[in-house]
Amino acid sequence: MSGNAIELHGVSKRYGPFQALYPLDLTVPYGTVFGYLGPNGAGKTTTIRIMTGLLRPTTGSVFIGGLDVHRHPREARRLFSYIPDQGYLYPKMTARELLSFVSAVQDRNSPDPKAVEAALDLVGLRAWADELIEQYSYGMRQRLMFAMAHLRDTPVWIIDEPIIGLDPLAVRMVKTWVRQKAARGHTVFLSTHLLAIAEEVCDTVAVLHQGRLVAVGTMDDLRRAAGAEDRDLEAVFLRLTAESQAATEA
Repeated sequence: MSGNAIELHGVSKRYGPFQALYPLDLTVPYGTVFGYLGPNGAGKTTTIRIMTGLLRPTTGSVFIGGLDVHRHPREARRLFSYIPDQGYLYPKMTARELLSFVSAVQDRNSPDPKAVEAALDLVGLRAWADELIEQYSYGMRQRLMFAMAHLRDTPVWIIDEPIIGLDPLAVRMVKTWVRQKAARGHTVFLSTHLLAIAEEVCDTVAVLHQGRLVAVGTMDDLRRAAGAEDRDLEAVFLRLTAESQAATEA
């Protein structure tokens, strides 16, 4: 795959007088796990909704695989899978029924039973595949969201807060899955406020604070930018956001 997986050019979002996201430029190549970090309310989900075409930016443009998401939405959406932090699942269906339905819709034909079973195995839900989704815990529902996304083998994956509510076994599954996607040349855009996860799986990270991009680069790049070369990501993150806060208030 040539070119970049994701490009954001001057993307911003304003709600009346409130500037939720200041002009943002990002480039994410293929074969990368890109961590998008920031505290709650920083503008991460706003960015992702713009990237996936669910929200129009006030300014700027987004390209997935070279396609403008807002000018060519149908074509661009074929290139990425989106796993939201809280997706809607039909509560009166079983996991197997839902996955079969999604598989049939995507193929515009009939469901692929092998793909459905593989997705259930991937997230460890085979034993509960015929239970109603309304009986699932939050963590099990999150696993099912991953299973649904896995039915499509897209080159770009956009994931919003994937670890929240998952048990340790499921967290390990997600981390392994993310690294495997990157090893295959896919791109994973991972939004999170859990710094330990980002430090463990991400090749490059960007730090967002109050709608502004504070820093972007490898962990070593961020340590140098924060003047904290021997510190972990939490210390670097706190230093960078504190500096951003001081600059904003000055």
